[in-house]
Amino acid sequence: MVAVLTGDIKNSTEHKTSEWLPLLKQALDRYGNEPSDWEIYRGDSFQLQTEPKKALEAALYIKACLKQIRHMDVRIAIGLGEKTYNAEKITESNGEAFVYSGKGFENLKKQNLAIKTSNASFDGHINLFLELALLTMDNWTPAISKTVKSAIENPEMNQRELASLLGKSQGNISEELKKAGFDEVQKMIEFYKTQLVHL
Repeated sequence: MVAVLTGDIKNSTEHKTSEWLPLLKQALDRYGNEPSDWEIYRGDSFQLQTEPKKALEAALYIKACLKQIRHMDVRIAIGLGEKTYNAEKITESNGEAFVYSGKGFENLKKQNLAIKTSNASFDGHINLFLELALLTMDNWTPAISKTVKSAIENPEMNQRELASLLGKSQGNISEELKKAGFDEVQKMIEFYKTQLVHL
């Protein structure tokens, strides 16, 4: 089973490509290699294949990377399923996961992040969590996003170490992670991983 993330950048036309493209590439590079695991196409759309257990973290990491720029955000649909055709380019590969990801993406209306699998009850539970989490995550400021990005990149670091890495005070880091709902987001990612056994 694989996870396929299909996404696009919101408000990309209001920003210089040179501002956001390096951030997107850096985020995708963390989870795979171009073009077998990820590709950017149609200017501001992208597709990424990763392991199911990494998929939700990858989506949130991409979001944190892009939200470092004010008024930017990303829409992502995660599809989980089989991969039946393996091409050199991710955008030419195929299978259940790709179909679910594409359909999930077409159905993103107000919500910026959703998941689609063959299990409707799994989808219902996880998407409800995501809907609630997005009430906070969609409002991450550039400063909060940068801190969240660093916290995901350095899971072994405590707040003091993160503060020294980012040149901020520990109080700042603590406050930003609290505003980001970071502990709750981490719990949601862990819960999502435990639920994968039902697929």
